[in-house]
Amino acid sequence: MAAPRTPKGRARALAARLAVEYPEALCELDHSNAFQLLTATILSAQCTDVRVNMVTPVLFARYPDAEALASAAPSELESMIRSTGFFQSKARHLIGMAQTLLERFHGEVPSALADLVALPGVGRKTANVVRSVAFGLPGLPVDTHVLRLTHRWGLTADDDAVKVETTLCAYLPPAEWGAFSLRTILHGRRVCSARSPQCGHCAVEDLCPASSLPTR
Repeated sequence: MAAPRTPKGRARALAARLAVEYPEALCELDHSNAFQLLTATILSAQCTDVRVNMVTPVLFARYPDAEALASAAPSELESMIRSTGFFQSKARHLIGMAQTLLERFHGEVPSALADLVALPGVGRKTANVVRSVAFGLPGLPVDTHVLRLTHRWGLTADDDAVKVETTLCAYLPPAEWGAFSLRTILHGRRVCSARSPQCGHCAVEDLCPASSLPTR
């Protein structure tokens, strides 16, 4: 089969190959509803999902919904999330997020992108995570793994996450946006790491312009 000649063709080929390699595109942040996912995603900034998952069981037990979190004492919340890093700003964002949910959305997490990014501590990446994972709506989160791999795959040269998101969304059908992001993140964590990409064990090596393996 001939290699795709355009970035769009390569993106679609990559999406198909990754779907075979990672048939279950799952978010690795533990959650049971949109509020928990939103909270966990805010905590995941500059922190691993593994660490966040160690913190959230106690956090969700103490603050199960927006009403409880909105009235949290900052010092108590900070002590619970300290290990995730930047705990003071994260605590401020979490309380502000919960208060805004109560004030504008009756305590419920909205699904519209414009509404999500209006919440304290929520940017496009977090909003797209919530849209695609919690609501099953089109959304393509761009994190460091997506940025790194899309550069290596020759899909974009942009470093701006919004521009990368726009480019990728133009290449793929909306129904595939969320799954493509999740699978790319999984691939970046398990195979195509920043320092030591395992090209010899990569399911998309033949589609990757940056492969370290000899041309076949």
